[in-house]
Amino acid sequence: MKMILVKDSISIHEVIRLAEESYGDMVKGVVDICDEIIVLGGEYHADGEATLLTIGSRQENIWGFNLYPRVSRDHWIEYTSLINIRPKQRNSSYEIRDIRIRNRINEIIFQKIIV
Repeated sequence: MKMILVKDSISIHEVIRLAEESYGDMVKGVVDICDEIIVLGGEYHADGEATLLTIGSRQENIWGFNLYPRVSRDHWIEYTSLINIRPKQRNSSYEIRDIRIRNRINEIIFQKIIV
């Protein structure tokens, strides 16, 4: 499956197209919350995670999410992924529990995806 590395910005139309090419209404995403880089697409979150690691991202800054670009922005993001299971970072579930991390992900996504 196609993946796109987003350092600057991407249009919502490109995100919708990517979603349609992969899961229909959803696209997997991975974000480096420090370097503000997103990888969208791929079959698994681990694909995007691997991409970020190869360009120098640090594991503890990488988080996975699912994006539903055809719904309202209030409901775009689902904070679940296998790569989010991190007992050492006090996240023992698929879902990101820390509201500060969720808010940071929101900021980056809303900044990078141009509606």
